[in-house]
Amino acid sequence: MTAAPQHRTGVYPGTFDPVTLGHMDIIRRGAKLVDRLVIGVTTNPSKSPMFSVEERMAMVRREVEGIEGEIRVVSFDSLLMDFAEREDASIIVRGLRAVADFEYEYQMAGMNQAINPRIETVFLMADVCLQPIASRLVKEIAMYGGEIRKFVTPAVKADVTARVTAIGRKGS
Repeated sequence: MTAAPQHRTGVYPGTFDPVTLGHMDIIRRGAKLVDRLVIGVTTNPSKSPMFSVEERMAMVRREVEGIEGEIRVVSFDSLLMDFAEREDASIIVRGLRAVADFEYEYQMAGMNQAINPRIETVFLMADVCLQPIASRLVKEIAMYGGEIRKFVTPAVKADVTARVTAIGRKGS
């Protein structure tokens, strides 16, 4: 008797405020590693979001349309390992841009491993041309009237531009 094939679920957590081309690169590549990729949109008390969780989820859902594989977008407000356990994940997918990311992510992976050794953290290096992109910088550039089209999709650019218009640009 053969056992049923085991499906591998991965979780890619983040604030995605807004979702960038760097995030999309990690999503596309992460989706190839698992049978099901769950994108967990979370709050982060140390960040001041431009978009609500609901808006960010809608943005990510729109952007992942057409990516091959089973992808779900959900929100969570808990410890990452509790969320991963609820999703029956065996992998946490994390993107790395630079050495500073690595130091933080290495520490987080160690803490997560201590909490739940059944779940592995997999690091994916962002594409070289996307490595400098950070949501925080995209928002800052947009708030000062700079061009962000190199960092986000046209639809996300429109979302950010509309929000900046609504809340008012800095330095004007």
